[in-house]
Amino acid sequence: MNLDLPKDKTYQQGDGDEKLLFAPETYQYTLYTLNESDIANDPITQFNNWFKDAQLSGEPIPESLVLSTCNLETGRVSGRVVLLKELDTRGWLIFSNWDTSKKSIDIKTNKFASLTFLWKKLQRQVRIEGLIEELTPIESAEYFSVRPRGSKIGAWASPQSKPIENRLKLEERVAEFEKKFENLPDNEIPCPPKWGGIRIVPLEVEFWQGRESRLHDRLTFTREKIDDNNWKLTRLAP
Repeated sequence: MNLDLPKDKTYQQGDGDEKLLFAPETYQYTLYTLNESDIANDPITQFNNWFKDAQLSGEPIPESLVLSTCNLETGRVSGRVVLLKELDTRGWLIFSNWDTSKKSIDIKTNKFASLTFLWKKLQRQVRIEGLIEELTPIESAEYFSVRPRGSKIGAWASPQSKPIENRLKLEERVAEFEKKFENLPDNEIPCPPKWGGIRIVPLEVEFWQGRESRLHDRLTFTREKIDDNNWKLTRLAP
């Protein structure tokens, strides 16, 4: 749908538009509460505590998250589900192709990004806003070394987000790199030069606990600079 509408007009649903979804059944959040007395002194510790809770709850793939980026040249925002691979005392680490993917293009114009985790079993989400730091080649290679062999081959074979003729062409590229590295043990397959990791260093982290009647608990840590250890904790209206 073309949304390039005249600036002096608003869009109204017309006779030719058909509602495909409308007001799905209301879901109530009744499991837990979140109070200031429950929360850690910093967002990294609090996230780690909640992540462990998510693991113990049986949440499928608790490390999955939505990474949102914005291209400053076009103003367009894009999001995708990726996996958290590391957490350290500075931030959240994600690994990918940083040459051809849309997120890499966005990040070249805008070093701000957002992460969103949703853990349905606990009725919780965490929203993170921060600055992107590129990992060193040594740090990226360290993680790449523990990836499964097939994932390593795939990182070499796939020109991520570029048009490709069909599935067969991708499989042919995989076969080419399997042949190239067939005599190398798994731990000696090198990291591709355009593949690596980023760290999202937080400026704002919101912890959201679903509550009944949409009166959710929202506690947010904020700071002005990424090297400032003085976090401010604020409760937000739901």
